[in-house]
Amino acid sequence: MVEKSIAEFVMNDMRPEDVSEVLSLELASYTTPWSGTLFMNEIYKPLSVAKVVRSGEKIVGYICADQVLDEGHILNVTVHPEYRRRGMAAHMVAHVIGLLSGRACKALFLEVRISNEAALRMYEKSGFGMITVRKRYYTAPDEDAVIMKLQLSL
Repeated sequence: MVEKSIAEFVMNDMRPEDVSEVLSLELASYTTPWSGTLFMNEIYKPLSVAKVVRSGEKIVGYICADQVLDEGHILNVTVHPEYRRRGMAAHMVAHVIGLLSGRACKALFLEVRISNEAALRMYEKSGFGMITVRKRYYTAPDEDAVIMKLQLSL
């Protein structure tokens, strides 16, 4: 495992030519992965945020978020297994919070598996709070989702 600080990674907009590498990481990370089409949709939606994080030429993380009117929604946050637990996900989330705050979003929402304790702690440290639990939201395996919200402005 290569040790690097967050400062040594580069975050850029996700491009169509990134989708195959993003999809490989997605397929390796989730039992119900997004399709390439979903990533392409995020790249081209006017109010979408689709970012990749690179270590050299290798994509080691990505985040997708959307804006609808004055609300944002974090849709997908993924970090390559070899690069987890270094603050990369929190860094990507903070970046999206800043972008969407600048677009006058008043609140940001997300869903996370109830068993994903590391993600729940990271989101709580980022200022999100639990608003409800959605029963059997996820499949493969069936699992509840914690719905979280970050109030950005009043």
